[in-house]
Amino acid sequence: MPRPIQATIHTAALQHNLGRARRAAPDALVWAVVKANAYGHGIERVFEGLRSADGFALLDLAEAERIRALGWRGPILLLEGVFEPRDLELCSRLGLWHAVHCDEQIDWLAAHKTQAPHRVFLKMNSGMNRLGFTPERYRAAWARLNALTQVDEISFMTHFSDADGPRGIGHQMAAFLQATQDLPGERSVSNSAATLRFGTEPQVRADWVRAGIVVYGSAPDHPERTAADWDLQPAMTLSTRIIGVQHLRPGDTVGYGSRFTADRAMSIGIAACGYADGYPRHCDTGTPVLVNGVRTRLVARVSMDMVTVDLTGVPGAGIGSEVTLWGRAANGTVLPIDEVAQAAGTVGYELMCALAQRVPVVVD
Repeated sequence: MPRPIQATIHTAALQHNLGRARRAAPDALVWAVVKANAYGHGIERVFEGLRSADGFALLDLAEAERIRALGWRGPILLLEGVFEPRDLELCSRLGLWHAVHCDEQIDWLAAHKTQAPHRVFLKMNSGMNRLGFTPERYRAAWARLNALTQVDEISFMTHFSDADGPRGIGHQMAAFLQATQDLPGERSVSNSAATLRFGTEPQVRADWVRAGIVVYGSAPDHPERTAADWDLQPAMTLSTRIIGVQHLRPGDTVGYGSRFTADRAMSIGIAACGYADGYPRHCDTGTPVLVNGVRTRLVARVSMDMVTVDLTGVPGAGIGSEVTLWGRAANGTVLPIDEVAQAAGTVGYELMCALAQRVPVVVD
């Protein structure tokens, strides 16, 4: 039989989470963000669950082609815009909307020959200091775009750096509103955190919100708020089974580096999952895990192909028992991916995106 590890993508959870984003930002249109192969879930696997979105937002032209190949005829937005002039030809052919964040992209549009003018999203650097025009240069960039016959409609967007933290979004919203005052066009400013936390404010939800991590069931402001607090459901479950059991005596050690020493007689289960499957090596003793739907803990160091779990308090556990590394167990118990990520010193995004190719994936 195949090695007993599997990732499951939950279509109903994707639908639920997309609906949650809509409720958080009433009257706004919703981009379902599917960059990075839908945050590791797989664009083709999530499409059915997210097809009720108003548009898809991503980075790569190849990903845009995959969305079109699935039959999607609605808006697709390239969040980083084009990377070289010839990309504009494919934008024309596929009907892609694209961000404009630098003078070079405007130059490329000015030299582009097209029968179909482009819909662009002019990006402001309102304080994130990654991509975009500064507020002082923003209106001049808009004027250049507005003068081009190659450009049809200009929308406006920015990206928040602190929507999930105490600093908040006020300083960036003020810069964005001042620079875009009286300019005609739709607005998009809210990522997942801003959508959930501030989406009831009309200027924040604006015309479009960009629902990224929220649709995959992770809380953007964990640990302040959990996925359950936001009524989000896990869109991915990573599960395996116990393939071996060891009975330890006090003083026995486990794993590379003998990082765990038993302080009592205990049983541990060896589960078929390791860092080569995408499980974070930085997880250490105490990281939560479910065995037969019962919460227990990881012990010792994560290996390439195996982890060891404490079977104390899990009656009847043995070879073949279900192990849930994150997501929903067969009995309905949920282990949020954010808790596992926190134990690894990272965020749920990274765990989703790091799922290894060797892990079989099914869609339910």
